[in-house]
Amino acid sequence: MKFLESGPLFWSLSTVLLVASSFVGGYADTQKNYELALSSVTGPETIAFDCHGEGPYASVSDGRILKWQGSQLGWTEFAIPTFYRPRNLCDGSSNPNWEPICGRPLGIKFNTKTCELYIADAYFGLLKVGPNGGVAQHLATSAEGIPFRLTNALDIDPQTGVVYFSDTSIFFPRRAWRESIRLGDKTGRLMRYDPITKIVTVLMRGLAFANGVALSKDSSFILVAESATNQVHRFWLRGPRAQTSELFLHLERSPDNINRNEKGEFWIAVGSGRQTPQNPPQQRGTLEGQVVDPWLSRDAVGIRVDEKERW
Repeated sequence: MKFLESGPLFWSLSTVLLVASSFVGGYADTQKNYELALSSVTGPETIAFDCHGEGPYASVSDGRILKWQGSQLGWTEFAIPTFYRPRNLCDGSSNPNWEPICGRPLGIKFNTKTCELYIADAYFGLLKVGPNGGVAQHLATSAEGIPFRLTNALDIDPQTGVVYFSDTSIFFPRRAWRESIRLGDKTGRLMRYDPITKIVTVLMRGLAFANGVALSKDSSFILVAESATNQVHRFWLRGPRAQTSELFLHLERSPDNINRNEKGEFWIAVGSGRQTPQNPPQQRGTLEGQVVDPWLSRDAVGIRVDEKERW
């Protein structure tokens, strides 16, 4: 496993996006990074690069998807979730009370074949916008007759174009996410959207705050983060265990977004409780089914793990 400290090693979730240009010994060299300031907006949640390698694109708190156009143009608007979005109210807003009107995109991913951008918007559901951006098309807002309440993260099968995505709760919207955790809500779902049939299929139910999702390199399984339980689950899509799930990881911190690199390794962002334990463990071990690691004392913000659960 590689530990990621809280220095500027990823594109960070703040009003500035940072990326490290090199890694040393598994840790980011925090002296080498690029900073892309977001001057008039806040809350970048996730990023993506398009099928031409351009970007990054970032989803922000006022409901828009922005594109980085280089140092001269900076950030420009690429997409909005709905035509009925009052700019005077929404643009630049960080007020969660306006999110049902303005939108709040949480997951974004480009289809590498069509160059279309798919969006998991917390309030508007699963959306899609063409290569040139604009107003997003609404694809799905419910499954099995139950509306989405907090569409969260997504990934796309590069061969079939099938979209896998999570809905955090069937009861609590994003504005009430703390209540969802406090009350022990376990209604999160993992789903698939077929772009040919337009059908949404529920793959997993009963998740406590379903969050990040990521396909394996061969698309034989998909991971989904269960933030409220500090767990990551694996749902098998192919093979002898197809249509079954199992525990993949149990962490000390709450998993959020998951991304996979070209090597097939998963990068899992972890949050919640950035503090050093009074008696940090000196070596990796297990305690009542939980993974115990000394990385807590280093204020880690992410982990890297391969498909065989090797850290």
